[in-house]
Amino acid sequence: MVAIGQSALSGERLREVDGFLAEAWADQARHDERLRGLTVDVRFDRGVAHLDGAVADPAELRLVRDLVGRLAGVLGVWCRVGVAGRAPVVVDLGCGATKQWPGNLGLDIYPAPGVDAVADLSGSLPLADDSVDVLFAVHILEHLIDFLPLLDECHRVLRPGGVLHVMSPWWRHVNAVADPTHVRLLDVQTFKGICGQRPPGTPRWYPLHVGCDGASIFADLTPLPPDAPQPSSSHLARFFD
Repeated sequence: MVAIGQSALSGERLREVDGFLAEAWADQARHDERLRGLTVDVRFDRGVAHLDGAVADPAELRLVRDLVGRLAGVLGVWCRVGVAGRAPVVVDLGCGATKQWPGNLGLDIYPAPGVDAVADLSGSLPLADDSVDVLFAVHILEHLIDFLPLLDECHRVLRPGGVLHVMSPWWRHVNAVADPTHVRLLDVQTFKGICGQRPPGTPRWYPLHVGCDGASIFADLTPLPPDAPQPSSSHLARFFD
């Protein structure tokens, strides 16, 4: 939930939050029997949890993601964890010369070092159905007048259980309007609409985590299959008004 008067957290405070989160997770890992034997490394960077390692079963990854996301102060849970011996396929959308992690597949409308394929993100993605485990859309949606077609494409290419990580400027922060190429303003509540207010028959999303630090908004979304129920009101209440 975002308070209208929220101000951006300072770099010093975010570092202190990272220290708190690292201690809280270490304590959880020591005492939670469900985490014994799992080889998942969890580190925190400015409130975002970064998961790396490998697990034997998708349920183990879901457990770690869920438990990390419940820690107070976590803004997002970014994940690069292998499952059942298979390394995840991770794609950076609109990466430019900078990828979130080395080794990611980078897509961008302009060729640049680090761009593996040139693609217009307002059209179809050059990726097969159910072929990607993790998608990053970092500082992308605010550049698109209509970003829903891109979200529908992300839904198409993600495997079941895959995750779309979004990061964009919060609409009340100066960064949202300082860049003249920004054409959309976004809020945490935008993702409430994405997850619960799309017309029948359109791709649906389940919010794993949504947060705001007063400067940026973060959302971790996973595709819902057509026959899956809507997220419960109690789950949505974690993130939305």
